[in-house]
This record gives sequence, structure tokens and C-alpha cells, in this order.
Amino acid sequence: MSDLTALDRIRELLDPALPEPSTGHGYLDLLGEERVDASPAQRLMRSGFLPRIYERVWRPALIGAMKGPLGPDTRQEVALVRGMLALGPADQVLDVACGPGNVTRALARDIDGGLVVGIDASAPMLARAVRDTRSGSVGYVRADAVDLPFRPASFDAVCCLAALYLFARPFDALAEMARVLRPGGRIAVMTTRRLPLAGPLNDVAGALSGVRMFGDHEVTDALARLGFSGVRHRVYGLTQFVSGRLT
Repeated sequence: MSDLTALDRIRELLDPALPEPSTGHGYLDLLGEERVDASPAQRLMRSGFLPRIYERVWRPALIGAMKGPLGPDTRQEVALVRGMLALGPADQVLDVACGPGNVTRALARDIDGGLVVGIDASAPMLARAVRDTRSGSVGYVRADAVDLPFRPASFDAVCCLAALYLFARPFDALAEMARVLRPGGRIAVMTTRRLPLAGPLNDVAGALSGVRMFGDHEVTDALARLGFSGVRHRVYGLTQFVSGRLT
């Protein structure tokens, strides 16, 4: 086992052209001051209040309602994602838009000597993640998911849960996830699904809230174009889970 800390190991994965990140808050910070050009949903995610209730109240209530009565609960959802990623003992894993790090920490149970990296743009979310993390195999980075700060082919698996719909450029974010995956790397995405028969109301609601509703084939087709094979699609209410393997 390496004597390097998780943050030391993450530094080795960063693009060498980037400036030196700040480490004063227990994570690698590549963003500095909070941005103000965010949607209402993004501003809420970056607030100081939401991290305190996100995993126990906000996410189960909101995402649970979207998944519907037949959808997986939070524990089942994490188990589903772990199965999609098929992690091995020494894998390096990226959790994009990790929030307070609950999934990040859960994924660390599947590795022994590997590394799980959580990345998010919200300083309050990452502060909570650092506070709640005890594993030496987990570390966090504050950076932009649409411009991932890592070298190409750095990770064996990547996931992005309940966040793609918040990104201003979601398909660029998927391309970035593909870029940092090694050949054979696995991806798991959980995102929104357009309300059937609602037509343009989906777009109006998305424009007002900053939450994009994806059609049933938008994410699967995007992954196929990016070189993923074996793309699988599961639908639960207004959510969809998509997985694949980079060829």
C-alpha cells in the first residue's frame, strides 16, 4: 500500500498544465471564488443550507418522488450503480458532482488499494464530504464537471448521479467523462427523464428551474457516439439509469 495520501494520489492524475490547487479546506480547490452565473438549481446546490439536509431529506424526497413507487430507494440505487461499475480491488473511480460524498464513500467499499475521487463545484458540499469521510482511499476536488482537470485515461470507472440535468453543457460533460476513462472503463449515469405527453412543458420547466429533462434516447445515443458499447437503459418514473463500457 502506498504511503501517499488520497490528495497526493489525486495530484498525480491532474493535468500538469493546471495551476497549483489550494488544499486549505481538505480538498483540492481549482475554482477559488464561488461563481455567481449559476441557475437557480445550481445556486441551491452551492448554498450552505442544502448539504445539511441533502442526503437524509432532500434527495430521498425529491429524487424518490421522481423515481416513483416502483423505483429503487437510495440504498438500492447505490447497489444498482455499484453493479453497473463492476469495480475491482485496485480501480481508480471518479464520482462527478459528488455532493456531500455519500456515493463516493459507498464506492470505496469495493476497492482495496484503489482510489475514489469525488468532484464538485460546491464548496459547502465538499466541506461536508470531507467532514464525513474517514477512508484513506477517498479524496475530493473542487472543479468544473464540464472541464475535468484530469489527464486522459486516468480512471477505470466514472459515475454521475442526479446531476447531469444541472449542467449547462451536459453532453460536453459526458465527453469529458469518456476522455478521462481508460479503454474498457465503465460509466453509470442517473438523470432526469422527460415527462411523457408533456411536450414543451418539459422545456419551459427546465428553462425556469435550470433542470433539464432528457429524452429516453438522448443519453444512450450520446454514449454510443462517444464509443461506449453494451449501453443499457433503465427507466423509473421521471428518472433514467444509463451504463456502458468504453471500447
